[in-house]
Amino acid sequence: MIFAGIDVAKDKHYCFIMNSDGEALFETFTVSNNKTGFDELYQKIKSCSADLTNIKVGLEATGHYSYNILGYLLDKGLLTFVINPLHTNLYRKSLSLRKTKTDKVDARTIAMMLMSDVDLKSYSDTLYHNEELKSLTRYRFDKIQERAQLKQSVSRLVNILFPELEKLVSSLHISTVYELLSEYPGAYYIACANLTKLTNLLNKASKGRFGKEEAVIIRDAAKNSIGFVMSAKSLELKHTIKLIQELSSLIDEIETEIKSIMDKIDSPILTIPGISYRMGAMIIAEIGDFSKFDSPDKILAYAGLSPSTYQSGQFQSNHSKMEKRGSKYLRYALFNAAKFVCHWDSTFKAYLDKKRAEGKHYNVAVSHVVKKLVRVIFHLEKYNETYKS
Repeated sequence: MIFAGIDVAKDKHYCFIMNSDGEALFETFTVSNNKTGFDELYQKIKSCSADLTNIKVGLEATGHYSYNILGYLLDKGLLTFVINPLHTNLYRKSLSLRKTKTDKVDARTIAMMLMSDVDLKSYSDTLYHNEELKSLTRYRFDKIQERAQLKQSVSRLVNILFPELEKLVSSLHISTVYELLSEYPGAYYIACANLTKLTNLLNKASKGRFGKEEAVIIRDAAKNSIGFVMSAKSLELKHTIKLIQELSSLIDEIETEIKSIMDKIDSPILTIPGISYRMGAMIIAEIGDFSKFDSPDKILAYAGLSPSTYQSGQFQSNHSKMEKRGSKYLRYALFNAAKFVCHWDSTFKAYLDKKRAEGKHYNVAVSHVVKKLVRVIFHLEKYNETYKS
């Protein structure tokens, strides 16, 4: 067997190649973080063995710096392992009591870890391409949060410029209201608006749901409004609405791409009532390869949803809180999915009602539903089965 260790950096990577006898075939060398460097590395690895199945390549998980070389190695058909830097650090310390930490040492350490056959799992091509889904779902999450903050700003500004409007519409955050406030950003402007023009704007924006009657009601309310006339706030309101509309367009585009990937994956998780492709995509993207988890409890721990343990002397807490470590995105997706599943599936709803009847707070009861949901998801993914209530 041939073992190649790579210590990834921004501009160049340190590499070390050895055989199963521990003999160095290529002492530590560097390759540039570009196509030429990658090709040079591949040629040296390939020169050690024509049979790619006899080659193992390892590198540390260093975020986006390792992404390009990882993709290159997988495309070349090399069996590649992505190792946690903490794992590498502990292994290096086990070899020597000296505090030696250099890029050259790390490259050799990674190769030695591969040769020692410690419990490592190869990084599959599926996992690599799963990064695309993870990138999209996290990007969508951030944009949703950004839009939510802007909506709060709209509510604040409307409360200053036209506070009565909120009681006249089902929500301030519908396209009809946004079109109205984009054209007339405040009670003063609506009060001065031509009734025919105002009616036409509302009718078009609402697709016929708003007519002259609603236009009259809104304009009369504007004439008697206590709202301030502040041109600076009106300008801020117009710009904020424009930003929300632009973000909504971006989110739609992101969701279209997510749906396209989810259609290819065809995951059984989507057969669970209440789990849309949005939440399903985030759960799948954050968990990645289900085979790396031995049990549903490992997934709960990864999401930071397992209870913490506190014990001191004879005392052991019976009211431990969740750890809330790990992937916040997975935690968010599981909690939201659990709420929707309880709404759409009778089995999960009955389970939630049972926990509530036991006197548990709603959020605590939902956390129990999450555990049940994770067990179901783990089973469906492991055996590729559709959900049956």
